[in-house]
Amino acid sequence: QLQLVESGGGLVQPGGSLRLSCAASGFTLNYYAIGWFRQAPGKEREGVSCTSIGGGITNYADSVKGRFTISRDNAKNLVYLQMNSLKPEDTAVYYCARGRLCRGSFDYWGQGTQVTVSS
Repeated sequence: QLQLVESGGGLVQPGGSLRLSCAASGFTLNYYAIGWFRQAPGKEREGVSCTSIGGGITNYADSVKGRFTISRDNAKNLVYLQMNSLKPEDTAVYYCARGRLCRGSFDYWGQGTQVTVSS
């Protein structure tokens, strides 16, 4: 069964850090583009970051550039999103999803993990 599962969310103070993980079962993450998305209450879902097939290309939303880093651990079949210097506006449910291209559509999504940035 194909499945994506996010983990690592939680409550953190402004300026803090979290590392989200995206784990796959039923397929190999490195054969797909993997995107991180987020959705805050009352807002549309937005793309946060993406890593291309094989990880050669990464991109970031302007709002997170310089603060977030996407990476792969192919041995563990994981994709990470390291989030530093977190701000209250980063509060959202974060999802990972797989696709063929970062600018294409994504066909499998995880259930999401809540990130709350608050003092």
